[in-house]
Amino acid sequence: MQRDTMTGLALAALLVAAGCGATGASEATAEKGEAMSDEHRYEVVKSEEEWRRELTPEEFQVLREKGTERAFTGDLLEVHEEGVYVCAACGQALFSSEAKFESGTGWPSFYQPIDEEAVVTETDRAWGMRRTEVLCSRCGGHLGHVFDDGPQPIGLRYCMNSVSMDFEPATAGGEGGER
Repeated sequence: MQRDTMTGLALAALLVAAGCGATGASEATAEKGEAMSDEHRYEVVKSEEEWRRELTPEEFQVLREKGTERAFTGDLLEVHEEGVYVCAACGQALFSSEAKFESGTGWPSFYQPIDEEAVVTETDRAWGMRRTEVLCSRCGGHLGHVFDDGPQPIGLRYCMNSVSMDFEPATAGGEGGER
C-alpha cells in the first residue's frame, strides 16, 4: 500500500512537471525586467477563515494552498472571446485575451500579464523542482507558474489555473477589467 502511494505521488509530480514544464523561468523573467518578489505587501489581506468563506473549496485549494487543477479540466481553457482574466479572489485584472495562446499543456497560457504590476513571482521549490510561481500582486493568490518556453518575441508562458481566475468578456466600451 505504501509503495502504491509513493508511486502515485511520483507519477503526480511527473505529470505536473510535464504539463507545466519543469524548467523554471527565474532567470528569463529577471532578464526581461519582470517583478521578482519573495517579499511583497499585498493590498488585500484576509484570514484563512475569511478566504474559506469567500472562495469555493477548489478556489481555496489552488489560490490559498498553492494547489494545481488537473490538466484539461479548467473552465477557461477553451475561452476564446475578447476580454480580461481577473483574479477569482480579489477581481484584479491579470491577463488580456490578446495575450492568450494555445500551449497544448492543458492550462490557459498567456505570454504576458495585462500589466507588469498585475502579478508578482516567487521561487517555488516544491516537488523537487525549481519553478517560478505567479501570484496576484493584490491578494497573493496562487495563479500558476511562468516558464521560458513561450512564443517569441517575449518567450514566456504563464501557465495559469482556470480556477484562480474569472473571465470578464469585453463590453461595447472596451475590455473587461477590475471589479
